Amino acid sequence: MSKPIKTQGADASKYVRNFWKIILFGFLFFALLIASVGFGLFGTLPSFRDLENPKSNLASEVISSDQAVLGTYYVQNRSNARFKDLSPNLVNALIATEDVRFYQHSGIDLRGTFAIIFYNAIGKKRGSSTISQQLAKNLFPRQRSNMWTIGIIKLKEWLTALKIERNYTKEEIITMYFNTVDFGNNSYGIKSAAKTYFNTTPDKLSIEQAALLVGILKGTSYFSPVRNPERALNRRNIVLDQMNKYGYLDDKEYAELKEKPLELKYQNPDHNQGMATYFREYLRLELTQWCKENKKPDGTNYDLYRDGLKIYTTINSRMQGYAEQAVKDHLTYLQGEFFNHWKGRVPWGKNEDIIVQALKRSERYLDMKESGASQDSIEKAFNTPVSMTVFSWKGDIDTVMSPLDSIKYYKWFLRSSFMSMDPQTGQIKAWVGGPNYEYFKYDQVKMGKRQVGSTFKPFVYTVAMDNGWSPCYEAPNLPVVFEDYNNWSPKNSDHKEGGMMTLRMGLANSVNLITAYLMKQIGPQAVVNVAHKMGITSELPPYPSIALGTADVSLYEMVGAYSTYANKGVWTEPVYLMRIEDKNGNVLFEKVPKRVDALNEQTAYLMLYMMKGVTDLGTGRRIRGPRYRIPYPIAGKTGTTQDNSDGWYIGITPNLVSGVWTGAEDRIVHFRSTNLGEGANTAIPIWAMFMKKVYDDPTLQISKGDFEAPKGGLSVEIDCDKYKQQNVGSANPGLDF
Repeated sequence: MSKPIKTQGADASKYVRNFWKIILFGFLFFALLIASVGFGLFGTLPSFRDLENPKSNLASEVISSDQAVLGTYYVQNRSNARFKDLSPNLVNALIATEDVRFYQHSGIDLRGTFAIIFYNAIGKKRGSSTISQQLAKNLFPRQRSNMWTIGIIKLKEWLTALKIERNYTKEEIITMYFNTVDFGNNSYGIKSAAKTYFNTTPDKLSIEQAALLVGILKGTSYFSPVRNPERALNRRNIVLDQMNKYGYLDDKEYAELKEKPLELKYQNPDHNQGMATYFREYLRLELTQWCKENKKPDGTNYDLYRDGLKIYTTINSRMQGYAEQAVKDHLTYLQGEFFNHWKGRVPWGKNEDIIVQALKRSERYLDMKESGASQDSIEKAFNTPVSMTVFSWKGDIDTVMSPLDSIKYYKWFLRSSFMSMDPQTGQIKAWVGGPNYEYFKYDQVKMGKRQVGSTFKPFVYTVAMDNGWSPCYEAPNLPVVFEDYNNWSPKNSDHKEGGMMTLRMGLANSVNLITAYLMKQIGPQAVVNVAHKMGITSELPPYPSIALGTADVSLYEMVGAYSTYANKGVWTEPVYLMRIEDKNGNVLFEKVPKRVDALNEQTAYLMLYMMKGVTDLGTGRRIRGPRYRIPYPIAGKTGTTQDNSDGWYIGITPNLVSGVWTGAEDRIVHFRSTNLGEGANTAIPIWAMFMKKVYDDPTLQISKGDFEAPKGGLSVEIDCDKYKQQNVGSANPGLDF
């Protein structure tokens, strides 16, 4: 029997059945594979809790009282933004470039995926990930993969993308995406990127700026506008082209924008740069200790560099900017005077000990000693010229200099510190610890203590006012001898003496002999006691010489103490940290300043009246002079230490007290002339430049009015004509101590 002949139709039917079997098998296999991945057979997928709390390194932000970000502490420079903080230009640029069907799909764009498969098949390589898939990859980065595991990883990303779409709105997905991507140059997230590249915030990004940042994401190094500006420009224009193609830009806008240059305002993310650098570093040390002492709900300690803490401070960014500019402007001028003053000589003279000590404190010396280097090799290294960048007030200088010469170079530079606070609340509004944090690390606001000179004299007068003396009381301008203290007998700085002088004029002109007369009457211990009650925590030896400011005290303490006068006798602890919140806004810490009733209200007011005389009649008259012409009521006191090593001024207004210190690192380095080195020349100009800008800024609402007198009136006479008439023919009445 012959075999039956197969027809062509039978063969076709068999092929069709086999084809559908393959399709069905493939579908079942794919479905089984997806189910296996979903059930975690190839490793667990992120849980909903993981999606809600992705593990990313969030920078902790230091926030000013007017809601400006002063700086961050980070391992990765990443801070989160909200959707309302994103410019629509950003959203449009991202969607047009990365996922034009973002609002139509549910995490996986099947239509787009098949199109990409087609393009890749014909040799046009294209990516196919949606924004949600890219977000899944950003939140849960891939581990090492090979050609056998890449498919499983891709499926995990698909499923995670679907989870993300189910649990979040499209706006939340866009926001999370911008918060997780790396923009290069140590800028993680859109908030950091906007600051780094354009010194702005995400909501203020223009179309071309947004296009550049979205373009960078294609390759943060390859398209870096800092390293490769031409590539970055071309990539930005591709993004603009996509925005034009999909209707986010019209043809005219596109034509104009693609011709624009990059126009970066690049700021390298660096803890040495930005605003309030000294303050941020001091705060960092305190916060580091706080983190060691406080635990999260999971039992681990808070991490300042990874937990995204929100650190709310009292610093006002406007005042801080005015203060930093005032310090810079005056020190630039004063440094020129100092160089000319010592031209042809060195300010430390033959005292080379300060150079030797500075050398032994340097990192280079300590590292070489620790490594076992011999003294000869250390000396050779310090005398060998090397390339370095050094500070100058005209900008950084690249030069060749030996390390020893660089130590001598920096000894020439004057330093200055500034602090301003609200006397009623204790809130510190501005804090400048030095001239430039990158080159001069030491903070002179709270860590540094120097002799305070005549700024200590008000504490002596305070004791007198507190015991019923009048500012009109006349004291002899004659030498005083303190027999119990080795016959110590001070002199006036101008060496003039004789006659009688009211206490108000004695303080106004900083006359040493009038202060010494009071100290003789009241005794050192009473002065020490009142200074401590007013917030001075530094050691104050109970010797008569403290009347002239021989004690070392910080600017932080002095400004806080002077604030007692403006706050009607109540000392309020100076504060700079208001509260700490976690990344979700939960309050972890709140600061409540301490308050002490240090003086009665009359004493505080009398001292303000006395110190207004400093501005109107005495050593602070420069504030009223032609350069500054500040007409408002101001109390204050200048201070100059021995050999003009330190210049001080602390100025008081009804709702702002500000202090300045100026000097060199070493007390032996100073002006030889009191005319140049006194506080009126080295410190008052900084205060005055700051206050002029503060007064001119209506948003700050700084009082231009006078100090409020006690409502019950005064029990002592401050009109000196009336005072004289009341005491004709009698000795000057002062209460016995």
